Amino acid sequence: MNRQQLASKIWESANKMRSKIEANEYKDYILGFIFYKFLSDKQEEYLLLPEQGWKREELIELKEEDEETVNYCKKNLGYFISFDNLFSTWLAKGKDFDVSNVRDALSAFSRLISPTHQKVFNKIFDTLQTGLSKLGDSSGAQTKAISDLIHLINDIPMDGKQGYDVLGFIYEYLISMFAANAGKKAGEFYTPHEVSLLMSEIVANHLKDKKEIEIYDPTSGSGSLLINIGRSVAKHMNEKNKIKYYAQELKENTYNLTRMNLVMRGILPSNIYTRNADTLEEDWPYFDESDPNRTYSPLYVDAVVSNPPYSQHWDPTDKENDARYKSFGLAPKSKADYAFLLHDLFHVKPDGIMTIVLPHGVLFRGGEEEKIRKNLIEHNHIDAIIGLPSNIFFGTGIPTIIMVLKQKRSHSDVLIIDASKGFIKVGKNNKLQASNIKKIVDTIISRSNVDKFARVVSREEIRNNDYNLNIPRYVDSSEKAESWDVYATMFGGIPNSEIDEMNRYWKVFPNLKKNIFRNGKTPYSELISTDINDVVNNNEEFKRFIIEFNETFANFESYLNDRLINKISEVERSKEEQIISDYIFERLANIPLIDRYQAYQVLDDAWKQIEVDLEIIHTESTDEKGKVDATKILNVLRQVDPLMILKKKGDKEEEVQNGWVGRIIPFELVQKSLLSYEMNLLKSKEDKLAEIANSFVDLLDSLTEEDKEGEYVSEDKTSFVAAEVKKYIKENIEKRVKYDEDSLECKIIEANKLFEEEKILKKEIKELKSNLELHTKATIENLSSDQAYHLLKLKWVDPIVSSLSSLPDLVVNEFESKVKALVNKYSTTYLDIENQLKETIGNLTNLIDDLEGDEFDMKGLEEFKKLLGGD
Repeated sequence: MNRQQLASKIWESANKMRSKIEANEYKDYILGFIFYKFLSDKQEEYLLLPEQGWKREELIELKEEDEETVNYCKKNLGYFISFDNLFSTWLAKGKDFDVSNVRDALSAFSRLISPTHQKVFNKIFDTLQTGLSKLGDSSGAQTKAISDLIHLINDIPMDGKQGYDVLGFIYEYLISMFAANAGKKAGEFYTPHEVSLLMSEIVANHLKDKKEIEIYDPTSGSGSLLINIGRSVAKHMNEKNKIKYYAQELKENTYNLTRMNLVMRGILPSNIYTRNADTLEEDWPYFDESDPNRTYSPLYVDAVVSNPPYSQHWDPTDKENDARYKSFGLAPKSKADYAFLLHDLFHVKPDGIMTIVLPHGVLFRGGEEEKIRKNLIEHNHIDAIIGLPSNIFFGTGIPTIIMVLKQKRSHSDVLIIDASKGFIKVGKNNKLQASNIKKIVDTIISRSNVDKFARVVSREEIRNNDYNLNIPRYVDSSEKAESWDVYATMFGGIPNSEIDEMNRYWKVFPNLKKNIFRNGKTPYSELISTDINDVVNNNEEFKRFIIEFNETFANFESYLNDRLINKISEVERSKEEQIISDYIFERLANIPLIDRYQAYQVLDDAWKQIEVDLEIIHTESTDEKGKVDATKILNVLRQVDPLMILKKKGDKEEEVQNGWVGRIIPFELVQKSLLSYEMNLLKSKEDKLAEIANSFVDLLDSLTEEDKEGEYVSEDKTSFVAAEVKKYIKENIEKRVKYDEDSLECKIIEANKLFEEEKILKKEIKELKSNLELHTKATIENLSSDQAYHLLKLKWVDPIVSSLSSLPDLVVNEFESKVKALVNKYSTTYLDIENQLKETIGNLTNLIDDLEGDEFDMKGLEEFKKLLGGD
């Protein structure tokens, strides 16, 4: 299974296993065990390298008493784990495994950390160690819970050769899923990936020319935000080990998550600086606590990123002279938002940048916050404000913003972006799409005005608004309120003024307007043809628009084929999507009406799968020198793996094989492309089976209600019962008698024929499916180079080309919808309604005249006629 399937499987099982334990707590246990497995496997992998001279059977000699080996591991890894305490040894113990094994191992790990790695590893398993007792009421219950847990996570590959960053992906996935189930506590440890990515791209663009970078998150949570920043920045660097990570976190369990996350992402321990402290009360020390006199060095970094707790209480007492706040003011004690912001800003280098997530209220609240806002504006620190969609964070639905600040700026204006309307709904939460993120980042980079989205606002205008930065004051993203033309409502016609509101289309298709609307001497027009689609498709300007689009992207397929297929071993996964995106944007620059961000979304939707495939292909084709060997790629494309599913067996779920799946090349693609005869034969049988199901329904519907009471029909009257049908035929139907086709006997005989035909078909389908699957497996395993790369093109290139080619159709659909909405708006006039009303009243009055009744009934009806106006 791929990394997404593996992550989902682990989450589903873990979520069931946690039982009544809060998601916020259970995450610390499973993530702690994953980290221990990582360290344990890493030590084994290191010692088994050829140059180390160890053999697997010799690992049993790893003992704490062997000082030479202990010191060697501590020097090179930062820690030592004895054989008895290895994760693999726990698994090998089987039924002899006990919770005490874990307690002993975690205790030993704390003793055997290298002095040079104390800051990274010291007390890192404390949360797990103290939480073991919560996994069960007794030692036996705890042992079972831990045993289940370690067997569950054993499938996670921990080495780079097989992992394809699977470990990091699963760790991040589990954190996000625990956050989704942790309610309000989610904010303590998790920033949604899309928000994190948005902040990362803004920071990465600012730092892209730097050779060495230091980044800092003073409220680091699980460390995911810091890691995403590092990953985005690393795209612009040749050496990822030139990034230093600083993190500070108040809660010990979350602080441990930060450290684990950073270490598991392959970041060198020497590049990790973390503190478990209160950011507002204990600023990052200017010196090493162990040597304060010789290590004075204030922390100033290239980028600070943070998602601090919103509007929490803090203690501003005696902080007037704190270097972080004295130039700007103190945040009110009931809302620490600006205290966090000023802390972040203080640690930014003169040419650095910071991004911070804050509640929307910081833009307009009065009192001390207003004074701080004024000082930030007058000192020229606020660079941009981005309004995010509401309900985008787990645990809170409040509107939030990202504020971008710098120490030194070459301009004094502020870019204000209202991105609150750009999202998709996923479950209960709103989510930024890749296209939404790119639009925001592009606007930040270009610093441009975008109608109903972004505006560059002068400092003078902000002063005139008393430093109120509330986004709607500067950017109106609301839809225009619908108005109704009085004349058109009364007498019909379509107002020319409303037709002119579609001017973006008329600029491109000026004659199309004349083809659709007939304009007289009044300010109103009428529709020429109701078949708008036909008019559009026959318009020469529209035909030219399609031709120009197709000509612009005529070479796009060969371009993608060359970059992704022909040069597959050279593709830089972290940069390729941006390269292709630039190619698309460059060609769309002169094509009106096409939304380039829709085009980007098309690319990104496809790229998610392409990137996963490339990661597998490159990793499994890498030679000993770390380079992709093109000759090995075909073997990866030919790989077929068992398809594993969870199946319930008694009270437990077991993983069992349920067929096969191509590691890269999907079975369905092979069947469509190379095994179409067999696939079509199977489909024809399945279609026939569906016809039989419909025949059963028709036959059942033809029965009388009395006939449906027979035992040959199910209790809910929705199907025939095969066994009872056969029994009825045996007991009631004579073979030599020819029954009337509408008789019950004839219908029962027909039902029996259908059952027999269905039985034969099901057997044939089962056999065809089995044969087709085996044939597909054999076909993939024996693909020629040309076949393999052609299938890869069908999987990667064709969907992008096809989806991009359909973008002009979206323009047409949107245009037609607008025209139809405008026509329908005035299609029924008030006079039409009045005439229809009169006609209806007349008809009702005539019906009343035909009614008969006693004296009182007739008086009542006469009065009703008067109310209707029919008298």
